Amino acid sequence: MQVLQVQLEIGPDPAEVGRARRWARSRLARSGLGDEPLADTLVLLISELVTNAVVHTGCPAVLRILFGAGPGDKDTVRVEVADASAVPPRPRRADGDDTNGRGLELVDGLADRWGWTAEGAGKAIWCEIDRCPAAPAPRRAPAARPAFGRDPLGPLRATAG
Repeated sequence: MQVLQVQLEIGPDPAEVGRARRWARSRLARSGLGDEPLADTLVLLISELVTNAVVHTGCPAVLRILFGAGPGDKDTVRVEVADASAVPPRPRRADGDDTNGRGLELVDGLADRWGWTAEGAGKAIWCEIDRCPAAPAPRRAPAARPAFGRDPLGPLRATAG
């Protein structure tokens, strides 16, 4: 299976999150994922990972999208955000009124897998979503026909009454 990788350099500015979302949506559309619900999920995951990199590290980052990166026959899309900070991600528990602190919890709930790896002097946080192949249209079973000479409602008629 061939793997296609695209990447975008991101500056340490919160405005870069919107640029990353627009860039990702255009790349997903070019790959044929633009109209799939999967694209919305991937853009949300990208938004969360890029936001974490920009807000929590203050460093430039690199967003990578890898198409066809799954193990075996899986058609997987992998998202990676690498930054220069060696501090590992730390999931937090947000209270009901908190306006932040739910990013990695969201990633955990939406992605099939996620984690982080050391990369150079920094790290890369990644997540993967397995694409399900389009299911073939269900075949309609032929209508059931009673055996010749038998009344399909016979047992019901005998007890009705």
